[in-house]
Amino acid sequence: MATQHKVIITCAPTGAIHTPSMSPFLPVTPKQIEDAALAAAREGAAILHLHARDAHDGHPTQDPAVFHEFLPNIKARTDAVVNITTGGSPHMSVAERLRPAHHFQPELASLNMGSMNFGLYPMLDRFMDLKYDWERQHLENSRDLVFKNTFADIEYILTSCAANGTRFEFECYDISHLYNLAHFVERKLAKPPFFIQSVFGLLGGIGGHPEDLMHMRRTADRLFGKDYVWSILGAGRNQLPLGATGVAQGSHVRVGLEDSLWIGPGKLAESSAAQVAKIRQVIEGLSLEIATPAEARAMLGLKGANEVNF
Repeated sequence: MATQHKVIITCAPTGAIHTPSMSPFLPVTPKQIEDAALAAAREGAAILHLHARDAHDGHPTQDPAVFHEFLPNIKARTDAVVNITTGGSPHMSVAERLRPAHHFQPELASLNMGSMNFGLYPMLDRFMDLKYDWERQHLENSRDLVFKNTFADIEYILTSCAANGTRFEFECYDISHLYNLAHFVERKLAKPPFFIQSVFGLLGGIGGHPEDLMHMRRTADRLFGKDYVWSILGAGRNQLPLGATGVAQGSHVRVGLEDSLWIGPGKLAESSAAQVAKIRQVIEGLSLEIATPAEARAMLGLKGANEVNF
């Protein structure tokens, strides 16, 4: 793992896992997503990982027209790196998931590194009052859901975005996903530095125990040596504890309402910016500094904000 002296904070303000009925603070409309992203950038997020939602009922959408309602405004008002999802929703086809990345040609896009069970249905026991019919269906259907990311899918995403100069946030939900990335490195379809987002605590992936984090790190160190940039994503209650554990060991960190609705035990976060501020306190408490967008671009070898299509 490449040693870095400054910590990149990635913020994911909306995502596709949680639904609008789960938190009144989850941004849904393009203006809400824009405002949430900009607030996170002001608090120190160098990278903004962005999904889009239908403004009427909040269901996830990969319609480029919806992304266009907030992407140019975000670019005009912050120099933070824009990272567009290719994950979309587990219920979408790969072709649908790729529409915004192909259209907007971002500096950075997420890339899920393997197929997996993706169990959201336990949330039905915690969130009883769901306003929209799609929300219950979205959660219930995950009992029998495989989030499809085959070798063919991953190869297509890598090759179809490479010509645009888009690099990737490799989202690794389990140890096998690191080996999948190593496979594509061996085939020369992925080039360093590899931005590896280790994801912990989602049902179907690796757990949220500190030993799981250490196992991920040891494996990535062995496979990629100094050629990777490591970041920690802890889902739900794992967000701050695992983020802090990783940062203390040299990682970068991702926060945001996509990954966790909470700011503390039983307390909803009122914004993703509040979560950025919280993890920034941890970083600075460890006598570390946060990376600027320019520093993040240099660490990750990104093409620059002027080379995107928005």
